[in-house]
Amino acid sequence: MDIAVLQFPGSNCDQDAFQLFSRGLRLPTRYVWHKDTRLGGADLVVLPGGFSYGDYLRCGAIARFSPVMGAVLEYARKGGLVLGICNGFQILCEAGLLPGALIRNSSLEFRCMTCELSVEDAGPAFNPGALGDRIRLPIGHGEGNYRIDEAGRARLEANRQVLLRYRENPNGSLEGIAGVRNEGGNVFGMMPHPDRAFERFHPSRDGLSVARAVLAARFPDLIRQSA
Repeated sequence: MDIAVLQFPGSNCDQDAFQLFSRGLRLPTRYVWHKDTRLGGADLVVLPGGFSYGDYLRCGAIARFSPVMGAVLEYARKGGLVLGICNGFQILCEAGLLPGALIRNSSLEFRCMTCELSVEDAGPAFNPGALGDRIRLPIGHGEGNYRIDEAGRARLEANRQVLLRYRENPNGSLEGIAGVRNEGGNVFGMMPHPDRAFERFHPSRDGLSVARAVLAARFPDLIRQSA
């Protein structure tokens, strides 16, 4: 097993993501710098939250052109697992790997709190059986308002691509959407931070279940061992 956590200039949650997989799930984890053009033998690529350079233009709009993103695009198109958290979710949307876009919160304020989320049945790629119907994860963002046109929203619902919804919508996201997957079921994005919910001193430890859910369909035996 090989978990690759990308690092962009300005990232401040790369270490959180690293710890989630290396300490939380006890899986081999390494960093990949944004100027690298190869991912090695990664079994999961994680785009962490925080910030990336160029966010002053639009979150993720410049980072999606980093050299490493060419490798991520090719990796995802071949079926490789990709997880984007917060800013990583924004980058995946900007890169066209996930549908929709993230815009300013409807309040025009930064939101930092622990949210209760409903777990949607997104098929075998992210099944609520391992998560339960509700989980609690922190958020910390100013541009987490998920938007998509009506045709796109209909496809998300028809294909079971919604992963998570806010129970009480903190940012104005359409239908309370907090996370989605691609149609292929190998690229995941979410605004809440599972990487801030796995230690005993965190608001919850539900982040461990989320990380397992991303890996479970591909590596069920390994995930059972880490539970």
